[in-house]
Amino acid sequence: MISYVKGILAEKAKDRIVVESGMMGIGIFVPMSVLEVLPPLGEEVKIYTHLQVREDDMSLYGFLSRSDLEMFRQLLGVNGIGPKGALGILSALRPEDLRLAVMTGDAKAISRAPGVGAKTAQRIILDLKDKVQAEDLLTPLLDGSAAVSPAAENGLSGNAVKEAVEALVALGYTNAEAVKAVKSANVTEEMDSEAVLKASLKYLAFL
Repeated sequence: MISYVKGILAEKAKDRIVVESGMMGIGIFVPMSVLEVLPPLGEEVKIYTHLQVREDDMSLYGFLSRSDLEMFRQLLGVNGIGPKGALGILSALRPEDLRLAVMTGDAKAISRAPGVGAKTAQRIILDLKDKVQAEDLLTPLLDGSAAVSPAAENGLSGNAVKEAVEALVALGYTNAEAVKAVKSANVTEEMDSEAVLKASLKYLAFL
């Protein structure tokens, strides 16, 4: 099994990239969410991969983090969704947005993906709701690995984010509601947990 590919980004296309590694150009299918944040051609990348093997085909699918790769594999476990369909869903919805949609039961958001109807969206929610945790949603905010919100883009302290979510849960909000509020609040790196909490509560007040 190929766990990841590390090398020079040689090509970028609509739904795939080529990484030059070990004197080989390795083609990897990636979602739009990956293409949008890749470095320029000629720079080094590390792509976590899933190898799909069929009788007449061997294809690699890649992501920038192990958690996003796991989201892809969870989609493959949903009846009726193959690798191309899963890639299409993760092109329409970033992995963290899909996790949030699953946690909150937002079938409408999932059905915006090409080829995904209301029934398929409901099936995704039903099959994945017990597999998606609030911690998975927090990961991009805590490590700054994805440009998912002003907080992540500005390098917001992971402790401030986590403490704000814990405080919201203590106030009676669900994990999903708390995570969504922190992700959506317009916070900056100068804020401590109290300031993040206030900004999140302000966001919730307007819902």
